[in-house]
Amino acid sequence: MPRKTRLELAAGPITTAFQEEASRVYSRPALTAMLQRHRGAWRLPASVRLAGFIQFLTDSKQLSVVRLSSDAGEVVTRYVWEQASPHAVALSLRPAAYLSHGTAAQLHGLTEQFSKVIYVNKEQSPKPPPKGGLTQEAIDRAFKGKQRASTYVFHFDIYRAVLLSGKNTGALGVEDVPTPEGEFLPATGIERTLIDLTVRPNYAGGVEEVLGCFRRAHEQGRVDVDVLLQTLAQLNYVYPYHQALGFYMERAGFAQEALRPLKALGLHHDFYLAYGLKGLVYDPGWRLHHPRGL
Repeated sequence: MPRKTRLELAAGPITTAFQEEASRVYSRPALTAMLQRHRGAWRLPASVRLAGFIQFLTDSKQLSVVRLSSDAGEVVTRYVWEQASPHAVALSLRPAAYLSHGTAAQLHGLTEQFSKVIYVNKEQSPKPPPKGGLTQEAIDRAFKGKQRASTYVFHFDIYRAVLLSGKNTGALGVEDVPTPEGEFLPATGIERTLIDLTVRPNYAGGVEEVLGCFRRAHEQGRVDVDVLLQTLAQLNYVYPYHQALGFYMERAGFAQEALRPLKALGLHHDFYLAYGLKGLVYDPGWRLHHPRGL
């Protein structure tokens, strides 16, 4: 009977160590750190290197390899211990990132869509606030054009991971949200998600889908209006997104009492529900241009 290798002798403790880790998705540096951290406890000699360690775990079917390729030709390799959600794989592309927009809406059950697109938000460094006041001419000019969208996309399996560079918020409103696979991953909470969808409806499938998210959130009684208002104030947007929020909430059936604080923020400019919309009608109650029939 052949003698067991050092890795085979350490198989049990290796499995236990991986099962005790919070993450199920690893980069090569993370696996290197794991091997170095436990080498002594596993009684593995220096001759056991990373390549052999990975080969042993993939041969045992405990570790699987996922390769993500960008539209620019960049390839990133990740290693999954036993099983991980596509959300966890996408999230591993950027440290200190979180799931947002349409992906957060899906995890919260605010949409019935099954989306193969996963939005991963990595915040920018702090920047000084823009100078100058807001004018009607500037709003009209900006919202007649198309909304900018991230083109930094990675493909894996049937999924697309879209990497966003959001404004610096200090991870405002981010919480651990369960995935269908039973993980808890960082994602925007419901109130922050509704605001993000209002600001970037193209990251959720458009304004009709965003309105559907507001309706489901209201029907489920899951929106804390005070938290919504506090979050909006802390985000400190230049554009009057409170007008678009109020429009969505009114259409979704929120009580007038919930809408009153948004109107109290002022209706000083005509605004738009999204960029580049055609066939618009005007809602004088919110001073808002929106698509007909919404």
